[in-house]
Amino acid sequence: MPGNLLFVLTFVSALACGLMAGVFFAFSSFVMKGLARLPPAQGIAAMQAINVAALERVFMAAFFGSTVACVVLAVSALVSWHKPNSLYRLIGSGVYLLGVFVVTAAFNVPRNEALAAVQPDSADGAIRWAQFVAEWTTWNHVRVVAALVAAALLTLSLREHD
Repeated sequence: MPGNLLFVLTFVSALACGLMAGVFFAFSSFVMKGLARLPPAQGIAAMQAINVAALERVFMAAFFGSTVACVVLAVSALVSWHKPNSLYRLIGSGVYLLGVFVVTAAFNVPRNEALAAVQPDSADGAIRWAQFVAEWTTWNHVRVVAALVAAALLTLSLREHD
Protein backbone atom coordinates (compact mmCIF):
# COMPACT_ATOMS: atom_id res chain seq x y z
CA MET A 1 0.00 0.00 0.00
CA PRO A 2 1.48 3.39 -0.94
CA GLY A 3 2.68 5.45 2.01
CA ASN A 4 0.25 8.35 1.62
CA LEU A 5 -2.74 6.03 1.33
CA LEU A 6 -1.60 4.10 4.39
CA PHE A 7 -1.17 7.35 6.31
CA VAL A 8 -4.68 8.53 5.37
CA LEU A 9 -6.24 5.14 6.19
CA THR A 10 -4.46 5.05 9.55
CA PHE A 11 -5.47 8.64 10.33
CA VAL A 12 -9.12 8.06 9.41
CA SER A 13 -9.12 4.76 11.33
CA ALA A 14 -7.72 6.43 14.44
CA LEU A 15 -10.51 9.02 14.22
CA ALA A 16 -13.13 6.30 13.68
CA CYS A 17 -11.85 4.33 16.68
CA GLY A 18 -12.03 7.52 18.74
CA LEU A 19 -15.56 8.15 17.50
CA MET A 20 -16.61 4.64 18.49
CA ALA A 21 -14.94 5.08 21.89
CA GLY A 22 -17.08 8.19 22.36
CA VAL A 23 -20.29 6.41 21.42
CA PHE A 24 -19.54 3.55 23.80
CA PHE A 25 -18.41 5.98 26.52
CA ALA A 26 -21.72 7.84 26.27
CA PHE A 27 -23.58 4.58 26.84
CA SER A 28 -21.38 3.55 29.76
CA SER A 29 -21.32 6.92 31.46
CA PHE A 30 -24.91 8.14 31.20
CA VAL A 31 -27.23 6.43 28.71
CA MET A 32 -27.38 3.09 30.50
CA LYS A 33 -27.53 4.82 33.89
CA GLY A 34 -30.45 6.91 32.67
CA LEU A 35 -32.24 3.88 31.25
CA ALA A 36 -31.66 1.94 34.49
CA ARG A 37 -33.43 4.71 36.44
CA LEU A 38 -36.61 4.22 34.44
CA PRO A 39 -39.23 1.69 35.45
CA PRO A 40 -38.13 -1.65 33.92
CA ALA A 41 -40.85 -1.70 31.25
CA GLN A 42 -39.85 1.77 30.05
CA GLY A 43 -36.13 0.96 30.17
CA ILE A 44 -36.64 -2.23 28.17
CA ALA A 45 -38.80 -0.47 25.58
CA ALA A 46 -36.29 2.37 25.24
CA MET A 47 -33.33 0.01 24.84
CA GLN A 48 -35.25 -2.06 22.31
CA ALA A 49 -35.86 1.13 20.31
CA ILE A 50 -32.20 2.15 20.59
CA ASN A 51 -31.09 -1.26 19.34
CA VAL A 52 -33.32 -0.93 16.28
CA ALA A 53 -32.07 2.60 15.60
CA ALA A 54 -28.44 1.43 15.89
CA LEU A 55 -28.95 -0.77 12.84
CA GLU A 56 -29.35 2.27 10.59
CA ARG A 57 -26.70 3.35 8.07
CA VAL A 58 -24.67 5.94 9.93
CA PHE A 59 -23.78 3.88 12.98
CA MET A 60 -23.34 0.68 10.98
CA ALA A 61 -21.05 2.45 8.50
CA ALA A 62 -18.87 3.77 11.32
CA PHE A 63 -18.83 0.44 13.16
CA PHE A 64 -18.16 -1.82 10.18
CA GLY A 65 -16.02 0.76 8.36
CA SER A 66 -13.63 1.01 11.29
CA THR A 67 -13.60 -2.79 11.57
CA VAL A 68 -12.71 -3.30 7.90
CA ALA A 69 -10.11 -0.53 8.07
CA CYS A 70 -8.49 -2.20 11.08
CA VAL A 71 -8.33 -5.51 9.20
CA VAL A 72 -6.58 -3.74 6.30
CA LEU A 73 -4.21 -1.97 8.71
CA ALA A 74 -3.36 -5.21 10.49
CA VAL A 75 -2.54 -6.90 7.18
CA SER A 76 -0.47 -3.91 6.09
CA ALA A 77 1.43 -4.02 9.38
CA LEU A 78 2.25 -7.70 8.88
CA VAL A 79 3.35 -7.09 5.28
CA SER A 80 5.58 -4.16 6.28
CA TRP A 81 6.70 -5.61 9.60
CA HIS A 82 10.20 -4.14 9.22
CA LYS A 83 8.84 -0.55 9.37
CA PRO A 84 9.02 1.16 12.78
CA ASN A 85 5.30 1.96 13.06
CA SER A 86 4.03 -1.50 12.13
CA LEU A 87 3.86 -2.72 15.71
CA TYR A 88 1.62 0.18 16.79
CA ARG A 89 -0.60 -0.37 13.75
CA LEU A 90 -0.85 -4.11 14.35
CA ILE A 91 -1.55 -3.88 18.09
CA GLY A 92 -3.96 -0.95 17.67
CA SER A 93 -5.90 -2.79 14.99
CA GLY A 94 -5.87 -6.02 16.96
CA VAL A 95 -7.13 -4.34 20.11
CA TYR A 96 -9.99 -2.80 18.16
CA LEU A 97 -10.89 -6.02 16.37
CA LEU A 98 -10.86 -8.09 19.56
CA GLY A 99 -12.04 -5.54 22.09
CA VAL A 100 -14.73 -3.90 19.96
CA PHE A 101 -15.79 -6.14 17.09
CA VAL A 102 -15.46 -9.53 18.82
CA VAL A 103 -16.85 -8.26 22.14
CA THR A 104 -19.81 -6.69 20.33
CA ALA A 105 -20.54 -9.86 18.37
CA ALA A 106 -19.98 -12.27 21.26
CA PHE A 107 -21.43 -10.36 24.20
CA ASN A 108 -23.41 -7.20 23.41
CA VAL A 109 -25.37 -8.35 20.36
CA PRO A 110 -26.57 -11.62 21.95
CA ARG A 111 -27.83 -9.64 24.94
CA ASN A 112 -29.55 -7.18 22.60
CA GLU A 113 -31.22 -10.05 20.77
CA ALA A 114 -32.35 -11.64 24.02
CA LEU A 115 -33.76 -8.30 25.20
CA ALA A 116 -35.63 -7.92 21.91
CA ALA A 117 -37.65 -11.02 22.83
CA VAL A 118 -38.65 -9.65 26.26
CA GLN A 119 -42.11 -8.22 26.69
CA PRO A 120 -41.38 -4.91 28.47
CA ASP A 121 -44.32 -5.21 30.88
CA SER A 122 -43.95 -8.93 31.60
CA ALA A 123 -43.41 -10.34 35.09
CA ASP A 124 -40.00 -11.62 34.03
CA GLY A 125 -39.08 -8.28 32.44
CA ALA A 126 -37.74 -6.54 35.56
CA ILE A 127 -35.40 -9.42 36.42
CA ARG A 128 -34.16 -9.74 32.85
CA TRP A 129 -33.72 -5.95 32.58
CA ALA A 130 -31.56 -5.71 35.71
CA GLN A 131 -29.37 -8.54 34.47
CA PHE A 132 -29.17 -6.99 30.99
CA VAL A 133 -28.10 -3.58 32.27
CA ALA A 134 -25.33 -5.03 34.46
CA GLU A 135 -23.92 -7.47 31.90
CA TRP A 136 -24.30 -5.29 28.79
CA THR A 137 -22.72 -2.29 30.48
CA THR A 138 -19.78 -4.34 31.75
CA TRP A 139 -18.98 -5.51 28.22
CA ASN A 140 -19.55 -2.00 26.92
CA HIS A 141 -16.84 -0.74 29.29
CA VAL A 142 -14.47 -3.18 27.55
CA ARG A 143 -15.42 -1.64 24.21
CA VAL A 144 -14.76 1.87 25.52
CA VAL A 145 -11.26 0.99 26.66
CA ALA A 146 -10.44 -1.06 23.55
CA ALA A 147 -11.60 1.62 21.11
CA LEU A 148 -9.72 4.33 23.01
CA VAL A 149 -6.52 2.27 23.21
CA ALA A 150 -6.82 1.46 19.50
CA ALA A 151 -7.24 5.16 18.65
CA ALA A 152 -4.18 6.04 20.72
CA LEU A 153 -2.00 3.31 19.21
CA LEU A 154 -3.04 4.12 15.66
CA THR A 155 -2.31 7.77 16.36
CA LEU A 156 1.14 6.84 17.70
CA SER A 157 1.78 4.86 14.52
CA LEU A 158 1.45 8.10 12.54
CA ARG A 159 4.61 9.55 14.11
CA GLU A 160 6.78 7.82 11.54
CA HIS A 161 4.50 6.97 8.66
CA ASP A 162 5.65 4.88 5.70
